[in-house]
Amino acid sequence: MEFDLTIQTYILLFFTGLCSGFVDSIAGGGGLIALPVLFSIGLPPEIALGTNKLQGSFGTLSASYNYIKKGIVKIDESLLGVFFTLVGAILGAWTIQQMDAGFIQYIVPVLLIFVFGYTLFSKNLGIMIAKPKISQHLFFILFGLGLGFYDGFFGPGTGSFWTAALLIFLGLEMKKASGITRLMNFTSNIVALSIFVIAGNVLYSAGFCMAVGQVIGARAGSSLAIRKGVKFIRPIFLTIVLLTIVRLACKTYFV
Repeated sequence: MEFDLTIQTYILLFFTGLCSGFVDSIAGGGGLIALPVLFSIGLPPEIALGTNKLQGSFGTLSASYNYIKKGIVKIDESLLGVFFTLVGAILGAWTIQQMDAGFIQYIVPVLLIFVFGYTLFSKNLGIMIAKPKISQHLFFILFGLGLGFYDGFFGPGTGSFWTAALLIFLGLEMKKASGITRLMNFTSNIVALSIFVIAGNVLYSAGFCMAVGQVIGARAGSSLAIRKGVKFIRPIFLTIVLLTIVRLACKTYFV
């Protein structure tokens, strides 16, 4: 299938990638911005999803690099999480080929409501380092496999689940939790992207155009998050989680 995109469309895609990368690097949820635009230019769902994974991977890579470069995230401390997220995402991506993920869409909005409520009413969550509830090694094994599997299998809200889990179970402050989330998102995005590429469901011209915007937006967003900290990240995180809940609930229960 061929797509003839105009100069105006490429400009739109660039700025969409810019905005998506900016928001995603701070609190996740960039797909809420990118996917509607990709659908609006006439891409079928499978190509829109694959193209979104291509451009989003550049954004999460750019943000991850910035968090690592600024010393917020230490790659050696996160390697276990990267490994088990990769394994989980591969297993999830394989499993989705064997069965229907429809049942999960009814559960996810409920889980996100819990994340939203817990974060909203836990005023000190993410403001300062708290005592971990489990060891870091066990956390990365369990949540790497679990959330990696979920992202490979279904996906929406993965970044919110990662950030919430890091805050609740490891007691991290929100800036570091956001940085580690971007690294784990990049890991599972690569697995999903590989599957879309193999299936031929990526529009590279649109994806790379958006990727340029993603890199710029993600760098700007992550730098702002690092500089401003939790008081800046928290309201954006809550807003993105709420918008994700509304989008998924409408799609699942009302359409």
